[in-house]
Amino acid sequence: MFSLIFPGLGQLYAGRTARALAVAAPAILAVALLGGLLTDRSTRTSLVAGLFSPGALQLVLVLDILVGLYRAAAVVDAWRIVRHGGAGAASAGRRPSRALVSWRLPAIRLGGVRDLSLAGLLATLLVLSLGHVALARYDRIAYDTIVGITTPVTFGAPGVGAGSGDGTAASPGSSAAWSAGAAGASAAAASATAPASAVPASAVPSAGSAGAQAVSAAWNGVGRLNVLLVGTDHRAGDVTFNTDTMIVASIDPSSGAVAMFSIPRDTEQAPLEPGTPAAAHFAGGLYPFRLNSLWSYAQQNPGIFPGSDATRGARALKGALGALLGIDIPYEVMVDFSGFQQVVDTLGGAMIDVQLPVQDYSFPSPDDRSDVKLYIPPGFQYMTGAQALEYARARHQTNDFDRAQRQQRVITSMRQETDVLALLDPNRLDTLSGELRSAIHTDFPAARIPALLTLMAKVDTTRVHSYVFTPPIFETECPPAACRVHYYLHPDVAAIQAAVRVALSTDEAAAASRAALAAEGATVWVEAGTKDATRAGAVSDYLDYLGVGAVVPPQHGGRAGSSEATTVVEAFGDAATRLPVTARFLERTFGVTIVPRSDPGVTADFVVIVGAATPNLTLPSP
Repeated sequence: MFSLIFPGLGQLYAGRTARALAVAAPAILAVALLGGLLTDRSTRTSLVAGLFSPGALQLVLVLDILVGLYRAAAVVDAWRIVRHGGAGAASAGRRPSRALVSWRLPAIRLGGVRDLSLAGLLATLLVLSLGHVALARYDRIAYDTIVGITTPVTFGAPGVGAGSGDGTAASPGSSAAWSAGAAGASAAAASATAPASAVPASAVPSAGSAGAQAVSAAWNGVGRLNVLLVGTDHRAGDVTFNTDTMIVASIDPSSGAVAMFSIPRDTEQAPLEPGTPAAAHFAGGLYPFRLNSLWSYAQQNPGIFPGSDATRGARALKGALGALLGIDIPYEVMVDFSGFQQVVDTLGGAMIDVQLPVQDYSFPSPDDRSDVKLYIPPGFQYMTGAQALEYARARHQTNDFDRAQRQQRVITSMRQETDVLALLDPNRLDTLSGELRSAIHTDFPAARIPALLTLMAKVDTTRVHSYVFTPPIFETECPPAACRVHYYLHPDVAAIQAAVRVALSTDEAAAASRAALAAEGATVWVEAGTKDATRAGAVSDYLDYLGVGAVVPPQHGGRAGSSEATTVVEAFGDAATRLPVTARFLERTFGVTIVPRSDPGVTADFVVIVGAATPNLTLPSP
């Protein structure tokens, strides 16, 4: 029994000190070594993260078996000494200890010492084995989860259509309609759909020769990591496979800061990766259809998008978004919406700060047979998986840009609230593992998972900056007449790349300012105080990129049509004193004094009303 607690204690109890030290020596050395490693926090984090690779987990299983055998041998050895204590002690010239004699006397009086002691040995070995079996179970689940989410899976392969998602946009169609010899047709399509404000070919690097598609450099484990997060709603029987959610997360390991860039799904004329067959295939190297269809189009056209069925779509989308943002994107993570809902439920739900009310009177019902009226009030809301998915997907009474911000907020909330210890709950571990394997797929190498976990441990959730590339600064919307037939956006590549460079800048003063503003987490509404309602969006984008959580409230109405002469900044309630950093920033930015206001109907901390004299704010140069 004592050797069950620690190897060698049973031998020590039986009076065999030298033997006890010999048996305990390996365990003592292992504990000392492990204790030394765990005293340093960074080493502790790296050590724990290092366990989560297939190779390490297999090694853990082998060590678990060896340690179990070692402990079992220590228990059996102690049992044999105790059982034959008299003979052993006599042969060694010693008498059994008084404790040993007093322990054995009750068994002798019962007359079944051999059977009783053997039963005790078996019970001890059973208890010992249960602990190692439990560890092996956790090890197996972790191994299956990591291998499952990193195993290549084919999405949007030939036979799975590539439509627009809602039937209103041009569709790339099938591979038969787009053969390798259709370059002329695609060029005509590009020129026919591109307005005068479309991105010129000069804004995109030369496509070069139609060689093999370039592969992004692998992450070295210490530098900045860029990952494409893709959300899909593909269901059994669907004829479309669209990447309606596209977020590029960029993590700086030195500061723990994270920048998240949302790219609208309706973006057309996006640059393809330079130097690839696809870039040479399309006029100007621009993809003439909605960006959310590129994955599926690439899957259906292996002639111009090289790679296997399991990698072709991801490589094409990563290459295009990398060309659009001006950064290298080596990895992607795909999340299925229905699987995401199950994962949130298994984790116990999510607490999300709803900054603005969300309304959608045409939200599809779970069976897609009807629409439901959806309303989510502002404030902190506890949400089930279904409710979190509704919050992330609602768009009919708002817009895709607001939805992109909400999706980023859901990701941040899940990162902040996930309790690692709660994940070890044996009652839901198997279920969670199966749901993760079903909901999440990534091309991140399984062997690099430890480095990724180490990086994630450095993430500072107070320094997560969200960016959505909205018109009119970063995209050009289709003309009103054209929008009624087919809605699209054309990107300003130069403006987007300049904004990304600013966001990823290591300027310490700018970073400190963004961090201070993000820490206060103020809610700022930007309203149009003139007939030009588009200026409110421009000001909102400017503030958002400098670290203020600014939005144009879709339901509040704004004050378009009025004639405010100058900028007006209003503080509601005690916001000016409760959020002093944001208050000073707004006063300094617009050169005005904040006006205190009280209105129960306004849930924002500050409201900025854009006037005729408000300067045309532009993003600072990197």
